[in-house]
Formats: sequence, C-alpha cells, structure tokens
Amino acid sequence: MKKIILAIVLGVSTLFASGQEYIPTEADLNQFLNSKLYVVLESNPIAAYNFKIQDAVKKAWTLTDYEFISLDQFQEMYNDPDKSFLMMTQVVFQNDKTKVRYNFLSMFIGKTDVEEFEDLPDIAAIPLSYTEVDDEYWVYKIESLVRFMQTHIQNMKDNPDMIKKNIFEYYNENTKDIKQKTLYLVKDEVAPNIDSEAKIKKIYPYKVKFVTREDIEEAITNRDPEVVYLHKVGPQGTRLRARCYKIIIGAKDANFYYFDWHWVQKGKNFDGMLEKDFKKLAKGK
Repeated sequence: MKKIILAIVLGVSTLFASGQEYIPTEADLNQFLNSKLYVVLESNPIAAYNFKIQDAVKKAWTLTDYEFISLDQFQEMYNDPDKSFLMMTQVVFQNDKTKVRYNFLSMFIGKTDVEEFEDLPDIAAIPLSYTEVDDEYWVYKIESLVRFMQTHIQNMKDNPDMIKKNIFEYYNENTKDIKQKTLYLVKDEVAPNIDSEAKIKKIYPYKVKFVTREDIEEAITNRDPEVVYLHKVGPQGTRLRARCYKIIIGAKDANFYYFDWHWVQKGKNFDGMLEKDFKKLAKGK
C-alpha cells in the first residue's frame, strides 16, 4: 500500500502542478512539534528505502522523538493528533494530463476528524522520483532530504510569513551562494551538449565536478560544507513526455540553492540540467 495524494509540495503546489491543496498553519506546526514522529516503513522488508530512511532518521532527526512502524500500524494510528508521520507516498498532480505518479517523501500530522488517511494535512513533502525509476537513482540522497525537511519545518515555525509566499522563490534566494561551493554533478544528469567541465565553465565559470552517485552520498554523509549537488527528478527514459525537476541541495546544510523544471520530450529537452540552468546559476538567480 502507498498513499495517493494530489499536488502538495512543501505547502506550495503551484510549481509542481496547478491548484493549491493545503498550506500548513501555525497550529499545524505547533501540533507537529509537540508530537511524536512515526516513520512508516515500506512493506518489503529488504527495500533499500527502509534501510536508508532508518539510517537517515537515526543520524539526522532531532526535532521530535521518533519511532519506526509498519504500514499496518500507520493505518491504526493516523487519527491520533499526538502523532505525526514520515512516509514515502505516491503523488498524482491535479489536472495533470500525463497522469504521472511520483514518489514523494511526505510528512503528515494525525487528525481525529478524517475518515481516510489521504486527507491528513501535509506539513512538508519532497519529490524523490518517478515511480517507475529504479531506487539507485534517488535513494542515496535520503539523509539529505530528511535534514532539509527538518530545517524547513523549523524555518516555517520561525518565519510564519514564509508559508504565505512561493516557497521555492524563498529558497532560490540562496542561488547566489552556489558560486562559493563546488557543484557535484552526475554525467548522465547533464545534457550532452554541456556534459564536461570545460563546456560548463564557458557559461558557468565556477567550481563544477563530475562525480559518481557514491561520491555524492559520501559528501552528504560527511556533511561537506564545500559541496552542493543536483537532485534531479525525471523519467529516466520511462516516458516520452514528462517533467524534469532540478533541485540543487547543500551537502552540509541541506538547504535548497536552486529549483527549476522543464518538459522532457522525445528528441527535445534532455532529462537533466540544461545550458539555460547553468546560465541562471551564473547570474545567481
């Protein structure tokens, strides 16, 4: 079982789909911070996600107490307002004609007055991948994404006006700071016309390094303050027409430094970073 929800991303859905579904309130955030977090594991006991999410929460989560539970236990608990939940969900964007399903890392609070768990309020959610894409392309980043969610929730609590704005515009203010760091990229996530450090430096004259996914995981584990990396959510050849989301995240602080997206179509627009992305990074916006 996985949960299907509609277009809810970090409290602001407009960048991922049309229409606003839910924005967490100050009361929601207070409820969350006073709750115990229950981390819901996938039903497959040997799923890579289960190992990574447990390791990530043990290493990174400090905001509340936590416990790991099964999907069956979640079904029995979700009406309890003293509990909150972190789980992998499946998301279908409202009014999206492609009907694509995405894996999201999602945070919820328990509610007594909902009949179905699909109606639980979201506190935060981050896209992980298209559901058809193998976990090797995204699971190694789980610790960083958990840390971002924790920081994001604290940011919303400390800055109430933040949740009324375009969240990604808020984080894109960090883009100017990328120039002080080394941007880690995996070669298969960069368009062929710009897939070398020499080509990139012609338009983005700052530190760039092509690395393996293992190198990125190591930078995340070591919380390297000099590294930012690309979190790309795309179809990986599973679809002819699809969206590609590009988020650059700090290996140490887990902050978002850049967000954008584009359509991927057969023979048009690569599934990954494009030349125009590097031009935006060079401008710092």
